[in-house]
Amino acid sequence: MSDVVAIQELVQRQKALKQEIAKVIVGQDEVVHQIILSIFSGGHALLVGVPGLAKTLMVNTISQALGLDFKRIQFTPDLMPSDILGSEILDESRHFKFIKGPIFSNIILADEINRTPPKTQAALLEAMQERAVTVAGHHYKLDLPYFVLATQNPIEQEGTYPLPEAQLDRFMFAIKLDYPSFREEVDVVKATTSDLKPVVNPLFSAQEIIDFQNVIRKIPVADNVIEYAVSLVSKTRPDNSLSNDYVKTYIDWGAGPRASQNLILAAKTNAAFNGKFSPDIEDVQAVATGILRHRIVKNYKADAEGISEEDIIKKLF
Repeated sequence: MSDVVAIQELVQRQKALKQEIAKVIVGQDEVVHQIILSIFSGGHALLVGVPGLAKTLMVNTISQALGLDFKRIQFTPDLMPSDILGSEILDESRHFKFIKGPIFSNIILADEINRTPPKTQAALLEAMQERAVTVAGHHYKLDLPYFVLATQNPIEQEGTYPLPEAQLDRFMFAIKLDYPSFREEVDVVKATTSDLKPVVNPLFSAQEIIDFQNVIRKIPVADNVIEYAVSLVSKTRPDNSLSNDYVKTYIDWGAGPRASQNLILAAKTNAAFNGKFSPDIEDVQAVATGILRHRIVKNYKADAEGISEEDIIKKLF
């Protein structure tokens, strides 16, 4: 199959995927879109939302529709790295045998990642970056495609270990999950309090997803689009000549080069989903909020005046 045909096919397949997910998930179209963008771009995503917004159900449904293995890890203060990576045990014949942990799956839901100590967070983040884990000196490759979706509860900060900026940077997208609208909530209640159990059919194989990821990587990007993405990221840095007074007033720290790379990768995927063979500036803008949101650090003045990351990003356009 040529790359052109593959992109035309991807347009139809991702629409069908969203329809399949919509059998279970009511509304949240933008959230689902960004999660799928992240998977096909080969990145990871961080979901930020209050409890009870069906984050686990959403990830489970998406993994079923993609035909991938799914594991959920509930992060707690006493969770050890071996609990997620696996450990070596002595078998009956007195040989060491490696028992794989839950991290050996295609899609991992890392629930409430800020509830676990930095040592365990770091074990997950090595797997995210390297697509491999090291246990007792042995290197184990993870199955591809590999996607981590971590959740953070934004309200309970008691007894949590916030992810440092360097670790937040590993996530391609930070996706905000809001309460459903009145109409959507009515539909949710109707769907979840009856005996109807919608069946989610797998629409992809693991190899097909890897093939589409490779095709997206090959998409050419015009220099002016790359320059636009890099200048957008440069504008978030208060000490940069491109940044405006608004950024200098409200931001302590801006986004790094990984943000520029992710903007272009996600813009390629966004363009492919819309049947375009090369991304333009609109594609970069479409993905910018989710990619920059967790990479800029506001100062106390922004907090005092109630200015959000989204407000700052809008000013960059």
